[in-house]
This record gives sequence, structure tokens and C-alpha cells, in this order.
Amino acid sequence: MAATLELSGEAIAVKLRNLSAEGALVQGDRLPVEGSQLQFRKGDLCVPGRVAWSNGSQAGIAFAKSLAPAQVLRHIPVPRPRVAPKFNRPGLTNSALTPQERDFAERCLFSKPIGPLGD
Repeated sequence: MAATLELSGEAIAVKLRNLSAEGALVQGDRLPVEGSQLQFRKGDLCVPGRVAWSNGSQAGIAFAKSLAPAQVLRHIPVPRPRVAPKFNRPGLTNSALTPQERDFAERCLFSKPIGPLGD
């Protein structure tokens, strides 16, 4: 998900990797240094915060005030299944038997049971 960090009149496009009421995990190039004050923007959400930590292409943003759960959930997409389940059952059909098949089936069904082996 795309988000923006604004500081000193500059907007930095980042990928939002995690969002919570207390902060966000972002990934991108040219991230600000640890301790930088900024504005975090995602859609209509605009929250002041600071860079709590930075490690290579990822950074943790600590919000100045906690977000309400409804604000957080509004910006998190509903997960999609990786593979769409396909529920196909083979159909039951009743095709007419040939006279030979019918004779074979009747002999098998109505024959005397076979006793245990060795009898």
C-alpha cells in the first residue's frame, strides 16, 4: 500500500508494510534519519509523528497520538485468499446399462456369498 512521509516541505513516497494505532512500518528509498519529525499520510489519514528507528530501506514511524481502531481498520485492506477454492464435485449420472452389464451386475449382487478362504 502506498503512503507518503512529509518533512521539511518534501514528500517521500513509501510502501506501507504495517499499520497500528501507535505507528507504522514503512519501506522505501531515501528514508529520513531516526528522530526526524514528519507527517504520515495515507489517503485521508494525516498523522504527525517521528522516525523511531531506521534500518536500511525500512523505518518505524511512531505517531504523536494514537489512532482510533476505526481509523486503522479503514486503511487496512481485506485479505484475499491466495488461491480461490474450487468446489467441484463429480456429478452423479444414471446411464442405462447394456444387457451384458445388467446380467453381470445381477449375477454379482444375487450370488451366494463366498465363505472364508480355505473352505
